[in-house]
Amino acid sequence: MAFQQGLSGLNTSAKALDVTGNNIANSSTVGFKTSSAHFGDVYANSLAGSGANQIGIGVNLAAVQQQFSQGNITTTNNPLDISINGAGFFRMDQNGAVTYTRNGQFHTDREGYIVNDQSLRLTGYGVDSSGTIVNAAPAPLQISSEQLPPLATNLAGNVDAVINLDSRDPVPTVPVFDYTDPDSYNYSTSLSVYDTLGNPHTLTTYYVRTGAGSWNVYATLDGANPQALGGGALTFNTSGALLPLGGPNTRTLPSFALTTGAATPWSPGTIDYAGTTQYGSAFGVEQLAQGGYASGRLVGLSVTSDGMVQGRYSNGQTRNQGQIVLTNFTNPNGLAPQGNNQWVETSVSGAPLVGAPNTASLGVLQSASVEESNVDLTAELVNMITQQRNYQANAQTIKTQDSIMNTLVNLR
Repeated sequence: MAFQQGLSGLNTSAKALDVTGNNIANSSTVGFKTSSAHFGDVYANSLAGSGANQIGIGVNLAAVQQQFSQGNITTTNNPLDISINGAGFFRMDQNGAVTYTRNGQFHTDREGYIVNDQSLRLTGYGVDSSGTIVNAAPAPLQISSEQLPPLATNLAGNVDAVINLDSRDPVPTVPVFDYTDPDSYNYSTSLSVYDTLGNPHTLTTYYVRTGAGSWNVYATLDGANPQALGGGALTFNTSGALLPLGGPNTRTLPSFALTTGAATPWSPGTIDYAGTTQYGSAFGVEQLAQGGYASGRLVGLSVTSDGMVQGRYSNGQTRNQGQIVLTNFTNPNGLAPQGNNQWVETSVSGAPLVGAPNTASLGVLQSASVEESNVDLTAELVNMITQQRNYQANAQTIKTQDSIMNTLVNLR
């Protein structure tokens, strides 16, 4: 009887409207993935029937499949809003229970963990004391609020100096070097260096021409008595290149007494003059740099495309706080939805494939942005009209069957 077919059509049309309504309701939900209703026809088992004359008994809802296509990416003002461009899910942890999401709206809690609005913790690879990523099992990422300890200049490598000394300059008229007398030297340069406690000091170097292609170099720290650099004078060949060619170009900086409480006597280390020249052009400083720094407090965070969570410090330094991991599945449609844009793995989804962003099949991350819902609102409104028509048509089959039944009952 057509009543059964019509009722099944009404039920499935109503469920399809539910799916469409849920898509429309979540059209503005960050990270939401649209669903589609799949239908299957229904046949009754029969020993005598055959495929040529058997009539179906209606329709059922075969499955509701989510479509994990890419949503549009919108920028925000929160550096911990993170979108995924490509495949993969964020891996979330709540007391050991792991879920997966595409919603990248994160912030930090009072303990420094990166969490979502449901207080689930974002997981990734941790770091060691120097900020190097440790590729162990993913764990909740925690931002350290501790100060970044200072790094003394002599522990950070060489002081690098690339300068040009003017070959046309004469020997100073005052034969004995005196840093208080500009007539006793040709040039000077200064930069800040840092002791073992991170205290800044001004390192000044003086350059005194002593003859053709030869320059003595002296150094002073915070105006202390200048001393000659260890390793001898800077000498240049007739082409203006620093000698010895192909050999070491470093000179040792002298030690100075400090009153800051740091290690004393202390030397800023060595100064590397590789690239320094003596040409017939004006004196110029191309590079003057060192790697030391003072202590610093955390002032901001940023996330790179490969998932590195980096802390920015008040001393201008950055340090890795961890690396976000992504997870992909052989069959994402096999994931079980849990609400709040969370999914869990099932036997149908396959085992989780965990890795760093932008590796294997995993997408890249974009900080200060979110992935919008991939719902096509126009298409959903058209689907709603279609399902409404389907519902009306199925209701009409029941109405027609009722009319036929009335005709049979009223036969005399």
